[in-house]
Formats: sequence, structure tokens, C-alpha cells
Amino acid sequence: MANDSELIDAKIAQMSDWRGAAMARMRRLIKDADPDVVEEVKWRKPSNPSGVPVWSHAGMICTGETYKDKIKLTFAQGASLPDPAKLFNSSLDGGTRRAIDIREGETVDETPFKELFRAAVAHNLAKRKSA
Repeated sequence: MANDSELIDAKIAQMSDWRGAAMARMRRLIKDADPDVVEEVKWRKPSNPSGVPVWSHAGMICTGETYKDKIKLTFAQGASLPDPAKLFNSSLDGGTRRAIDIREGETVDETPFKELFRAAVAHNLAKRKSA
């Protein structure tokens, strides 16, 4: 049986359009930002048999969802993170989560994204220490 990273590989490979390339790039940036990140696949169901990629470190960091017109990276604790580059462009009204929607032709700046991801890891580690 395939491990979760292999399942994410397969999911990305199934997306033969710009969404696959965008998700592969964001996954690479995530792994570059945090080599210790854990990849999981959650919420597998008949309507989405390949599930949702999830990246965690001391708790969930973000999910990677695919839609017809975008990919969405939703940060579980995004409202608690500094975002000086204003990468978050979706789910801005929620009290906890924040998301980055990426549409065809758009890219996310590499350095600020890695900084945001590392801030999310630091946030999770700080929460764990104080618990």
C-alpha cells in the first residue's frame, strides 16, 4: 500500500494541467521551508477518493485542495500568523484559518511563502510548549 507522500505524488500526477504544476511547486516550497514536515492524506471519501494533502509539524500547518479554477492552501492557524507580504487572499473573515488561492497564471513569491510556513511551524511548536 502506498504511503501518504506517494498518494500525494499520484494526486499531483493526475492533474495534467496548470493545477498539478502549481501544487507541485507549492509542495516543493513547503518541503524546502521545513524539511521535517509530515505529509498526510486526510478526508478520503467517494466524492474525493484521493483525499486532501495535509502538511503537519507539531500539529496541522496547511491543507492543499484542488478546484476547477484554483488550488487553495488553507493554513489551520493562519489568523495567528504574521503575513507582511499579504499572501493570504481567501478566508480572511474567519477567526482561525486563512488561505492562499492560486489561479491559473498566478505564482506565490517563494521567500515570503517559506517565511509564512516557518512562522506556522513556530506557532505550533510554541503552542505545544505552553500546553
